[in-house]
Amino acid sequence: MRRDYFTLELRDVGTDPVEQPTVHVEYDGPSDELETRLTPGTDLDLAFRFQTPVDDPDADGVLAITERLTGDFVLEVNADADAILDLVDAAKAYGQEGSDAPGCYSLEIDVVGGDRYTTDKRTLLVYDDDGDLLRNHSLIPSGVEL
Repeated sequence: MRRDYFTLELRDVGTDPVEQPTVHVEYDGPSDELETRLTPGTDLDLAFRFQTPVDDPDADGVLAITERLTGDFVLEVNADADAILDLVDAAKAYGQEGSDAPGCYSLEIDVVGGDRYTTDKRTLLVYDDDGDLLRNHSLIPSGVEL
């Protein structure tokens, strides 16, 4: 699937009072392929990889969503690095608020003219442009060893 079929929107990032942030992805391509990858009960993982140096003021990268069990890619979408780092900060703040939500942020994937996949997430791994994990910029639940 092509990245230009996807639109990424981050919601409730930097809000006060703190609200659960949301990663909203809208898909406007052939629906059968994505819907096959998003079967009910599919557990997804999110990771962001910088495509430019981390300290570049115009840094960007790719947000990848994979199937947890197999590691198969579900989708990739281009993303602004500052926006993703703001999401991580907002999710950390939301998690510290002691909310009853099962996750620090929510993931929504909408297939135009089709279904919506929604789940709460606690993990988002961030990698630099060399593929090294940036622990201080990632969401890693306590007790998780990487």
